[in-house]
Amino acid sequence: MTDLVVRALTESDAHLFHTLQDPGLVGRAPFGHSYATVREGGEYRPEWTWVALRDGVVVARAAWWSGPDDTEPVLLNWFDFADGEDEAGSELLRRATLHAEYELMLPADWRERPDVTAAAESRIAAARAAGMEPLVERYRYEWTPAFGLPERPGRLVFRPEPDDAVILDVLRRVHSVTLDAHARRAIEGPGGLEQAAQEELDFFHWCPSPRSWWQLAYTPGGEVAGIQVPARNPGGPCIGFIGVVPEQRGHGYGYDLLVECTHFLAAEGAEFIAGATDRGNAPMAAAFARAGHRVVQERIHLV
Repeated sequence: MTDLVVRALTESDAHLFHTLQDPGLVGRAPFGHSYATVREGGEYRPEWTWVALRDGVVVARAAWWSGPDDTEPVLLNWFDFADGEDEAGSELLRRATLHAEYELMLPADWRERPDVTAAAESRIAAARAAGMEPLVERYRYEWTPAFGLPERPGRLVFRPEPDDAVILDVLRRVHSVTLDAHARRAIEGPGGLEQAAQEELDFFHWCPSPRSWWQLAYTPGGEVAGIQVPARNPGGPCIGFIGVVPEQRGHGYGYDLLVECTHFLAAEGAEFIAGATDRGNAPMAAAFARAGHRVVQERIHLV
């Protein structure tokens, strides 16, 4: 078989990305996303887009994504290959000089559709052959005004907190006992709990929404119950973070935080609100469902 040529694209040949046909079963395409470079008004940089060519024909491709001000990729969120070119896809990931978490977007019913299941499994297998491992499966939610605003329980008091040190301390407490796979991975690393908390804080600052939106929640007695962060990411309004400190768990406060976050963003004019939680985080998944947020996607993350 002809040797592969694996390389990054340039602005002048970025059109090569479109020469590989996508059946639109998994990944970005089935959700209305298209590939375009920043210069073309899109989200991707040609130097962060790699292809594998055989006899000049693109047989595999990968595009790493970032926010407009990032100096390195945040996610690998576009990865596919031609039929029978699974190994070319793996080889592309091995040779590419870029490294970031792989986020595979899937329809919510992907397990009930054999063609979609097969497409997902082939991409996961190719990524694993390149050295990546699954980290977590997540639900992706969406709320719109048509679903109606859930009634505020009225059990907590919400106040902005301008001091990052206070926010960081609450995040440490939230993550000291957590079901979140990304936080647990950070905790297991050399940075420990401090790293997990700092990564959340860094994400809040990364979002282009105002710092003044971050709020701590207090019980009527004045004790900290948790934190809720309404946000806007590059895709639009989102539930940036919901966290209850361990000593206040068991009261269903995660729902109260989510409802307040939803009300806040709706008051800011949000026409939709995105949210997400790990499949294994049953309490948070139940809160999303109760608050009227509907599952519109599932996502598998590999690292």
